[in-house]
Amino acid sequence: MKIAIVADWLTTYAGSERVLEQMIACFPEADVFAVVDFVPQAERGFLQGKRPRTTFIQKLPGARKYARHYLPLMPLAIEQLDLSAYDLILSSSHAVAKGVIVGPDQLHISYVHSPIRYAWDLQHQYLKESGLESGIKSWLVRVLLHRIRLWDQRTQYGVDEFIANSGFIARRIHRVYGRSATVIYPPVDVDAFTLNTAKEDFYLAASRLVPYKRMDLIVKAFSQMPDKKLVLIGDGPDMDKIRAKAGANVTIMGYQPFGVLKEHMQRAKAFVFAAEEDFGIAPVEAQACGTPVIAFGKGGALETVRGLGMVDTNPTGIFFAEQTVASIAAAVAEFEQNLTAFDPATIRQHAEGFSVARFRETYRAFVQQSVDAWQSQLRAGIQR
Repeated sequence: MKIAIVADWLTTYAGSERVLEQMIACFPEADVFAVVDFVPQAERGFLQGKRPRTTFIQKLPGARKYARHYLPLMPLAIEQLDLSAYDLILSSSHAVAKGVIVGPDQLHISYVHSPIRYAWDLQHQYLKESGLESGIKSWLVRVLLHRIRLWDQRTQYGVDEFIANSGFIARRIHRVYGRSATVIYPPVDVDAFTLNTAKEDFYLAASRLVPYKRMDLIVKAFSQMPDKKLVLIGDGPDMDKIRAKAGANVTIMGYQPFGVLKEHMQRAKAFVFAAEEDFGIAPVEAQACGTPVIAFGKGGALETVRGLGMVDTNPTGIFFAEQTVASIAAAVAEFEQNLTAFDPATIRQHAEGFSVARFRETYRAFVQQSVDAWQSQLRAGIQR
């Protein structure tokens, strides 16, 4: 079989690229396609020597720096990729990759990180965060997003099998496309994080400093608890706003290399996570270190963290119900009252269920099962 792997835009090595890396590892004979490929040379290892074939957006002015600004052209661009020579199409999609054109004798399996978030149920949140709640520009963006929704809904018919990166996203897929999806959790390199049972008296938050991560809430909550220490690792556009809210008990380290992040994850009393994520890799990485998680109880965290009071035994963290300062503070207080309920070795064992090896085994088996069923259908069609 000839296999094509299709991704959205490739500009860095982050969450969706980790999935792409393992897809390539499962099917090293596949050719890779993407809207653009501007991954820096130092980060290209995950492509395993592959040189993705790209679209016309690759050569447009400013695409290297502002590739996402060409979103209005991406549906057209992805449709120009000629995949007619391939039997099996494997897409990794959080935007447009699932929209490639396929024929009746091709099998298309799409691993969906999410239907286009800013076009569907998170549209109003993104408009607010971008300052586009009103005005002419706001209405132009709304019209664009409406057209993208129509395109996104139509192109789901080109997908034979959907895979969701969490049950949360499977529900979003069903809501948006009316299709069922098999859940295969993303690969987390838990082997890169080692168990440490000796915890110290500080909490850790680590993330890009962007609005939806709600790092500002975490910092404000701890600033109102001067007897609790918080270390924050990460950088981003919200840095100045977050620094302005930080009390003397909050240490903001900015961007740090992996070794520093890992060390802090190992030593922290707990990892604090306030975002509503589709899956959320960082809480799993913290648990791989044996560190419990204090997380917002919505989205993917509900599937990666075993919440105190939500399971009978072996909790790995605790949830707070609202993205508010008061809710975070209450969760921290509850956590400290139940410290003995959290066993680092058990927390580590739970994280191992999201390993790279588990992803490869599950993903490869799902694809093979789908191929076998598809080939049987083709043979039955020929016989008729």
